[in-house]
Amino acid sequence: MTTEADPYAAEERKTTEGRVYTVTGGDWDDVLEDAISDERIVINLGPQHPSTHGVLRLVLELEGETVTQARSVIGYLHTGIEKNCEYRTWTQGVTFVTRMDYLAPLHNEAAYCLATEKLLGVTDQIPRRATIIRVMLMELNRISSHLVALATGGMELGALTAMTAGFREREEVLHLLEDLTGLRMNHAFIRPGGVAQDLPEDYDQKVRDFLKVMRSRLPDYDKLLTGQPIWKNRLIGVGYLPVDACLALGITGPVLRSAGLGWDLRKQEPYCGYEEYDFEVPTSTAADAYARYLLRVEEMHQSLRIIEQTLDKLEPGPVMIEDQKIAWPAKLSIGSDGMGNSLEHVRKIMGQSMESLIHHFKLVTEGFHVPPGQVYVPVESPRGELGYHLVSDGGTRPMRVHVREPSFVNLQGMPAMSEGGMVADVIAAVASLDPVMGGCDR
Repeated sequence: MTTEADPYAAEERKTTEGRVYTVTGGDWDDVLEDAISDERIVINLGPQHPSTHGVLRLVLELEGETVTQARSVIGYLHTGIEKNCEYRTWTQGVTFVTRMDYLAPLHNEAAYCLATEKLLGVTDQIPRRATIIRVMLMELNRISSHLVALATGGMELGALTAMTAGFREREEVLHLLEDLTGLRMNHAFIRPGGVAQDLPEDYDQKVRDFLKVMRSRLPDYDKLLTGQPIWKNRLIGVGYLPVDACLALGITGPVLRSAGLGWDLRKQEPYCGYEEYDFEVPTSTAADAYARYLLRVEEMHQSLRIIEQTLDKLEPGPVMIEDQKIAWPAKLSIGSDGMGNSLEHVRKIMGQSMESLIHHFKLVTEGFHVPPGQVYVPVESPRGELGYHLVSDGGTRPMRVHVREPSFVNLQGMPAMSEGGMVADVIAAVASLDPVMGGCDR
């Protein structure tokens, strides 16, 4: 009597380092074998980078040029960030979450810090200047993210000028963010209690210069793409996903708004004082890839409006909470190299008192205690609802960190957008979703 081999069994072999096990899964092999047995052709699209800002594998079943079934295979960029956060202090968690959706690091930082502050019960104590700075940075980040969506989407469809123009404008944003925060990406600038440090003295002029440049260049996208016949033919009617399908799949962001529902958390559930700002939420009823392109261009215009309003609202004041048991960095003074604490700051800490030094040491090494409880706080990221579910057991580290990542949820719409269409349109459909696989796999 012969027994069928278990496809999930772990094979073992002995090496000089000891016994090694090789674990394989047979699920995808079985899927492909079943499909090959009939008239359909099965192809692997990837694992590669088809407008996904990371590695995605698509398994497509084809009848001729028509996609009959589409499946997404994820996990190639899994980093364990959520679990890593449980082994760091609440403040150190910022340096992890900023690396999830690396095209929207500041939105991740803001959502994580808003959730932490809600657990602490200090939401009303965050300085107004810090909150306005957060809004400015998030809207700058939204512009840079949408520019990458246009640039990479254009590149995958053969519009290389769109790519060069998009990344040229994105460099303007990243240069400005570097001036404001010290880093182009993965800033860890938004911290629980406020922001890491105040803006540089010349921030107002630099931001206004940026607004001027962007307002002169954004109309170029209309000249280059909006009315371009080839661009329109490649996008109009492609990746169709109506509003009922979006709601059934939990899809948010520009994809949902392109289907006619103007759901934007900045308007519906305002945070960081967004109710004070005058801006519009663009919508469309076309529900296709072209509508999503138009929405992202218009959202960049609206972000410029918000950024200009933040400049008018910014007034001198603190940028970190007054509570010294939470504020880290507390009254930080940067050294001349821009890398660490200045000698004056160190002397002040060392010279005040032993209690001051001990407190500073414990704040940096152990962090602050957060009362037991759990919260969920969402923000409107460039891709949709980005929500943080944090659980505290009363310690100096999170007990659980889980992220409602829009790229992960939105990617569920890929089969519905692609099946029944041409294989060439799969790329356009995925590009219109604008998924970031670092956030999807996290």
